[in-house]
Amino acid sequence: MFSAAPGRLIPGPYRSLFADRTFRRLMPVFALSDLGDGMTVVAVAWLAFALGPDGGQGALAGIAVAAYVLPGALGALVLGRWMRRLPARRLLVADSALRAVLLGAIPLAHLAGLLTPAVYVGLLGASSLLHAWGKAGKHALFAPLLSDDQRLAANSVLGTSLWGATIAGPALAGLLMGVVSPAWILGLDAATFAVLALQTSRTTVPRSPAPPHTGGARRGLSILRRQPELLGLLLVTWVFNLAFGPVEVALPSFVSADLGADAGLLGVYWAAFGIGAVIGALALGAARRFPLWPAMLGIIAGHGIGMLPFALADTALPSLIGFAFAGLVYGPYSALSFTLIQDRTPADSLTTVLAARSAVLLTASPLGAALGGFLLDRAGAPAVLAGCGMLMILIVPTSIIVLKLYKVINDGFSPRTSRPDNHVIP
Repeated sequence: MFSAAPGRLIPGPYRSLFADRTFRRLMPVFALSDLGDGMTVVAVAWLAFALGPDGGQGALAGIAVAAYVLPGALGALVLGRWMRRLPARRLLVADSALRAVLLGAIPLAHLAGLLTPAVYVGLLGASSLLHAWGKAGKHALFAPLLSDDQRLAANSVLGTSLWGATIAGPALAGLLMGVVSPAWILGLDAATFAVLALQTSRTTVPRSPAPPHTGGARRGLSILRRQPELLGLLLVTWVFNLAFGPVEVALPSFVSADLGADAGLLGVYWAAFGIGAVIGALALGAARRFPLWPAMLGIIAGHGIGMLPFALADTALPSLIGFAFAGLVYGPYSALSFTLIQDRTPADSLTTVLAARSAVLLTASPLGAALGGFLLDRAGAPAVLAGCGMLMILIVPTSIIVLKLYKVINDGFSPRTSRPDNHVIP
């Protein structure tokens, strides 16, 4: 319920959440860091286009986008033996400090004339090595402080901050790149991580319970293999993310080469996508009325349809509307997929399953971006972007056929069991 009293127009869980001194100290720096990362959506690829050799700008942009994300998956798997024993605050500080130093080196190398493509990709890759652990620490930081009711509110606030950064970050980067090099945009992102590391290190929070020494990503993958629906969801989402990966590389080229515009319009595209996603996420209640599997496959198909107007490269308006529609359709996808995971996973295994899922999915979009970069130099941005949409649309009938075949095989070799039909394709 809402109170009519002045200053009490915020729902109870949010009001008590912001009454917590630790949350009030850290949430602003979380939002600042999210904004910095939102700016890199534009800056990473745009700087790669500036550094790349003639005829190879697309390939370098794809490699740069992949390098900014992919090592995080490697770090999640290889460093788990050591990192999982650290408290959430130290994980967040370590990741933020590493990113502050290495991303901050990019504008310095640019200023000194030392920023070659190899140096650029190397700094991006090294900066992301601990990022999966940093994100885990960020979401686990408040667990000892908050009640169950408040944790839900805290996750909602953190999610809103990310979506807000998706809207404001690219638009701000587009404006700034009219006057400064994208290298300095990455320097600003580094500064936000430095502030986050400093403020987090100065904030005292209760130590989180020590995680068990058994389990981890391998145990999570083992559970997924025993749950066909969850494994199918993981595979479908991986291919979906792979299909979206080339967009981060091809969209800057589409704006600059095909439309002859500057980074400001690129920021407008990402802001339109973010606004659509916020509206779509708020409409989650309507999506919940449908069975989850058909709803998620419908989202993928709708997202693909939104990408098709990029084939019309004469003007920005059709593709801008289509990209906003793609964001609108995509909005509920993550929440719906998490609902299915929570429904099918034992409570004591949920954390390990989610960790394994993150490690796998972190590989998809970077690989797609790298592939898109190589295709961009050969086919052009409109073909790559519209091709992404076609691939997303093709995911749907392929998934239906595979799932139905599995159902036929499973019914033929296993005793029939009673299962609710609201999570399977009829």
